[in-house]
Amino acid sequence: MRFVLGILTALAVLIGVPGIASAAPQDVHVVTYDAGRSAEFRQAVDQGAQIWNDSVKNVRFEPANGGSADVVVLADDGWPRTQPDDLGKGTVWMGREAVNEGHDVTRIAAHELGHILGLPDHRTGDCAELMSGASAGPSCKNPKPNAQEIAQVEQNFAGGARIVPRLIREEASR
Repeated sequence: MRFVLGILTALAVLIGVPGIASAAPQDVHVVTYDAGRSAEFRQAVDQGAQIWNDSVKNVRFEPANGGSADVVVLADDGWPRTQPDDLGKGTVWMGREAVNEGHDVTRIAAHELGHILGLPDHRTGDCAELMSGASAGPSCKNPKPNAQEIAQVEQNFAGGARIVPRLIREEASR
């Protein structure tokens, strides 16, 4: 069913059906990222970026490919965390502590990139909510944002909204 909807949407874009086509290219905010120092997390970071690219219409993650990046992703031995500098800009640390506790690396990457897109932590314990983070427990493998998270990111990137820079640290529920 999802495949059929994708084909119909692509066809609508090609023939120009109003209201069905995705955001026009000029309406897409590109956020470049540098995962060159993310060590063993490189593939998970790329997968997390692709999950967001597949989920939202008006913002897109793209590798910086040697140029300056909006987002720098690093690996360290601490807990995963994000320091947003502005909407679509900041630093992500892919911490090994959460991985050592059994948390899914792709979920971690998508979650931390969600902070770059302006989403806060929601420690609800609900695995269906990407921004519930570690509160959903290490058995949660869902790396995809839900409809509310997608809508919030779309709203964040409509009309140049800005977030207040702050350190967002995901705390494990113990």
